[in-house]
Amino acid sequence: MTTAAHPVTFDGRRLSIEDVVSLATRARRAELGRDPAFLRRIAQGAELIDRLLREDGVVYGVTTGYGDSCTVNVPLPLVPELPHHLYAYHGCGMGRFLAPDETRAVLAARLQSLAQGHSGVSVELLQQLERLLSHDVLPLIPAEGSVGASGDLTPLSYVAAVLCGEREVWFQGHRRSAGEVLNELGIEPLKLRPKEGLAIMNGTAVMTALACLAFDRAAYLSKLATRLTACNVIASDGNPAHFEEALFAVKPHAGQQGVAQRLRTELTGAALAAGHRLQDRYSLRCAPHVIGVLEDALPFLRAQIENELNSANDNPIIDAQGGRVLHGGHFYGGHIAFAMDSLKTLVANLADLLDRQLALLVDTRFSHGLPANLSGAAGERAPINHGLKALQISVSAWTAEALKLTMPASVFSRSTECHNQDKVSMGTIAARDCLRVIELVEQVSAAMLIAARQGLLLRRRVNASLRLGDVLAAFEADLSDRIEPVIEDRALDADLHALCGAIRAQAWRLQ
Repeated sequence: MTTAAHPVTFDGRRLSIEDVVSLATRARRAELGRDPAFLRRIAQGAELIDRLLREDGVVYGVTTGYGDSCTVNVPLPLVPELPHHLYAYHGCGMGRFLAPDETRAVLAARLQSLAQGHSGVSVELLQQLERLLSHDVLPLIPAEGSVGASGDLTPLSYVAAVLCGEREVWFQGHRRSAGEVLNELGIEPLKLRPKEGLAIMNGTAVMTALACLAFDRAAYLSKLATRLTACNVIASDGNPAHFEEALFAVKPHAGQQGVAQRLRTELTGAALAAGHRLQDRYSLRCAPHVIGVLEDALPFLRAQIENELNSANDNPIIDAQGGRVLHGGHFYGGHIAFAMDSLKTLVANLADLLDRQLALLVDTRFSHGLPANLSGAAGERAPINHGLKALQISVSAWTAEALKLTMPASVFSRSTECHNQDKVSMGTIAARDCLRVIELVEQVSAAMLIAARQGLLLRRRVNASLRLGDVLAAFEADLSDRIEPVIEDRALDADLHALCGAIRAQAWRLQ
């Protein structure tokens, strides 16, 4: 963790996607607000719950059962046990465990929602979430089991259980008992107060956390696809006039114009062969139009994700100032579901674009003088070498899988829980699908980095006078340090894994 960076403070003020990402990657640390007014505001919600209990008030999930069981009255002596039962019976998650960065983002998203002060929880609960983040004690959260309303109940039950010293965590590289780790750290397990189990679990923290990470990775892929397109224009001996400012001035989509501007910048200073074709094929000529749709959508998607991140999204909402308990459906993750269904389609289109660019580069009918499959072998060794033939097949496979996954999850609402949850968002499934699409597009992009390094190398064999501008020259030099040219056939999986890691780490500073 970078301890010198200022902390991300949870005190009810707005956080950004970047704040969550910085916590997920441990670039910054979490800190609960210490201002007395903030702490007092949190405490007032818990005090209202206590007062209603003393007055024999009826509060959903406090003196009643959950969901369709809200008509079941819980005797007051049993009220303290109810939160334990909530996270106990929701312990039925399946699938992979969320990765460490995803789990940190979940803890941050839940802490931020509860810090709004409308959930009726104690300051001690917020402090316990802060401790998990500070000590990097990560609940093992199964990815599958949420329909996205009533919130992420099943995955968040694993957070609730760990706060109380139950189930398992990932700590210092090992899977361990939560109780043992808390004891080792001198952290007292919580005994959840009335409403606190519901407050932790009945919200959109998992889908929102995954959405923050997906947004960050998608925004980077947009810039990387632009950089790769610039490389492919040169490798394909393309026509940079397709990106002229005067051309894009007449179609005023800001994102599209921005991509064209980046391409102009990256192609500035390049000395290409004379006699360009009048019009390149669409995957080059229309790249700003494809990437630009994602760029134009990102500000809208950011607003939806950040609004959800900074919302109180459980039920019921506790109005401590007005002394009221408000029953509603803020756990419904429709905005995140829409954002993720949209984002995965936009990102999958990047894979389709790059896949088509590679198809042109490896085919001698369209590559304008480059060797078949971008093979670097020459002379008598050429017949037995196949260059990037299999890589192009893999890129097509990854692209096809990404495109297949663009079916929207949000339209598959299922009525559940005795028809109480009869319209649900599927937001968490949409977010998981989106992350899988992004992973596939990162693999496509890694392959295209190999192709860019190879294509520029081989274009120089055809055009010895080829010169790149400063931006692309520095980029090519970096790729040359990372990737050996493919002269004799070799396995490329190690290169792909390393390049995927570099993409995830956002190793290149892109405009």
